Amino acid sequence: MPTARRDYYEALGVSRDADQKTIKDAFRKLALQYHPDRNKEPGAEERFKEIAEAYAVLSDPKKRADYDAGGFAGVAGVSPEDLFGGINFEDIFGGLGFDFGGEGLFERFFRRRPAGPPRGANLEVELVIPLERVATGGEETVRLRHPAACAACNGSGAQGGTAPRRCAACGGSGRHVRSRREAGVVFQQITTCQTCGGRGSVIDTPCRECQGRGEVERDETLTIKVPIGVEEGMALRVPGHGLPSPQRGGRAGDLYVVIRSAPDPRFERSGADLWRSETIAVTDAVLGADREVPTLEGVATVKVSAGTQSGAVLRLRRKGLPAFGGGARGDLYLRLIVEVPQRLSAEERRLYEQLRELERKGKGPHSR
Repeated sequence: MPTARRDYYEALGVSRDADQKTIKDAFRKLALQYHPDRNKEPGAEERFKEIAEAYAVLSDPKKRADYDAGGFAGVAGVSPEDLFGGINFEDIFGGLGFDFGGEGLFERFFRRRPAGPPRGANLEVELVIPLERVATGGEETVRLRHPAACAACNGSGAQGGTAPRRCAACGGSGRHVRSRREAGVVFQQITTCQTCGGRGSVIDTPCRECQGRGEVERDETLTIKVPIGVEEGMALRVPGHGLPSPQRGGRAGDLYVVIRSAPDPRFERSGADLWRSETIAVTDAVLGADREVPTLEGVATVKVSAGTQSGAVLRLRRKGLPAFGGGARGDLYLRLIVEVPQRLSAEERRLYEQLRELERKGKGPHSR
């Protein structure tokens, strides 16, 4: 059964007479929500492909006209290169730290896997940053140690001036195949070539730098551009800095830098909002008071109203973190905790007893 396709206008959530700015804004918003570097939920990548394809058609006047006239059949013969080649993804998403650049996006989502040696595996590291860096964005340093192709032999494993030779035992396949026929059925037994260890080649003079492995452990220091408002757990992709290909000539994998917020004794992060517990004295809760509280930009003065109850929450608008992608800034919430004194001086005890006596006589502040 063929898979149903969603109308391009419906996929972007725009009307059929939407102008180019509306279409571009809708695509940007949805792409930020569903890009797999940001959204690890099942189905996010397929949803991203859907909205990218819809934008590629509707952002091009000719393709849009063909689609309006003939539906999916009107753009059925368009190749991925032609579909996406004219879009400047960097212009739309520049500076956000994602793989929205055209070539990288094609290779990851819209082209078949290229022929040739397989890519190396991806690496993932965590980068812990303070809340101030989340608020301002900017550059951070990542240090890691991982295998990399040996520079002395260019990953071949053979000493300079020599080259691996084709394994004569397996003919360069890296395996042995033995066949036998029984009752008209052919059985094959495939084993790894013991002469070359499955590599298909033999190194007579191993590289002194890597001892013939073709790779060495390398310390690497990278500068990562953290986007403003980067979300907790967001993965920033650094192409080509993953593990080397298991075969000579293959491309290295990618490095994914997963962002974590550093613990902060002042605040708890909840998306773009910040929370803080603020302890106040009983007298301040009863009579009201002005309090100075920390924010990311410095100190702010807040008014605690008379009669405030423990657990009350005060909201400081736009004192939280900036939302990723240019949305509204979050808020700072103060959770007020009334502190009951555990030890009293003689004078304090006398005054509290007087207050209790007033309450019992129905003249205190809690009388009804």
